[in-house]
Amino acid sequence: MSAHPLSSSHDGQINLAQQRKRAKELLRRLKTGASPDKLSLLANRHPSSPVTLAQAQWLIAKELGFASWPKLKAHIDAIDFAARHPSFAADDEINTLHWRCGNDIEHNLRLAGFKGTFQTLTDPLCMGPVQALPAEEYQAIRSRYISQAFGMKTLDVAHRLADEYHNLKQLSQATHCVLWCEADAYDQLFLIRVLAELEPAPIRLELIEINQIPGIERFIGMGQLSPDLLAWLWPQRRLIEQEARQLARQIWLAYCDASPVKLATFAHEMHRSLPLLAPALLRQLQELPGIQDGLSLTERLSLQIVQASGPVTYGKVFAELMAGNEPLPYLGDLMFYAALQPLIATAKPLLTESDAHLDWPRRVLALTELGHLTLNGKSYWPDHATHERWVGGVCIHPGQPHWAIDENINPLWRV
Repeated sequence: MSAHPLSSSHDGQINLAQQRKRAKELLRRLKTGASPDKLSLLANRHPSSPVTLAQAQWLIAKELGFASWPKLKAHIDAIDFAARHPSFAADDEINTLHWRCGNDIEHNLRLAGFKGTFQTLTDPLCMGPVQALPAEEYQAIRSRYISQAFGMKTLDVAHRLADEYHNLKQLSQATHCVLWCEADAYDQLFLIRVLAELEPAPIRLELIEINQIPGIERFIGMGQLSPDLLAWLWPQRRLIEQEARQLARQIWLAYCDASPVKLATFAHEMHRSLPLLAPALLRQLQELPGIQDGLSLTERLSLQIVQASGPVTYGKVFAELMAGNEPLPYLGDLMFYAALQPLIATAKPLLTESDAHLDWPRRVLALTELGHLTLNGKSYWPDHATHERWVGGVCIHPGQPHWAIDENINPLWRV
């Protein structure tokens, strides 16, 4: 379900004056009985009490994810203070390396007043083969995959990856580094990839890690945040200790392994030093074939949207997936397009794609008969697929025994 434009802020910037106006309007509606659901909430909290502005403000605060109106106001004041009194100079931010798995926040960091060096690792580790190989071989395999999946020139991709991994090798010599991460698989795999590479660690290594923002009903990623929100996040960074780096190395090797068993063990445990990692790993394991239909969770959710909506454009499927169907959003739009191609560009497709002359978001998708059968569990997709599927170091070869995932997100060997 998408966020209501007035009930939550897309970029995290909450306007107090606007919320006060909303509270007054809500009070008028409450007095006329126009919002019975909210009156019911008040009746539980204040039985037989006349409706007041303070109660309407409490309802607005609760809707935005706060326990009270004063807590909502304190949050807004904290963001405003951080924007007006950044501690960048005192923290020697100008000499800091900011690392991110994309360039989605660089512009807003600059607008917020950050002056350090911004570096990225754009290798989409949640897609394609990811194996524990010597650097040159690893980068060659990743370059080929990225160029094929996203229609990019292999040489351009190879040069970019070489530069990024060279910078990552130099990171151990840094004085101060801050990693900016979200809770999804794209970011958490980036996190363990970076941490696994660091020996020794920079003199000061810190992490800004978030899975939600107050006032945003459905937080998708840092790229949606306003500059003031990024400034507010800065003092919330924390040190990354040796324990976290050791754990990252172990999990990175498990992710690169040809068997998902060790990875599943890590995914089903909570890790104090990296608390957002396990849920992301569980979600990534769900990209293995489901034991009933052979579909990854991304494939299954996308097919369900097409089935429910009839013929529908890529753009609408992606929007609906991000708006509420995907439990832990991690795909960019081009990644989504690439993820669906094996279901289409094959002799026995699950989807058809029309209007090839249009930009891909406007092309229309429809389920084939095999798509309906597979989605209903009456056909098993890897029996018909022609493309290899990789989840880290695990490869699913079409028509051959392979690893699958059961309803409890445990790996099983399917013969």
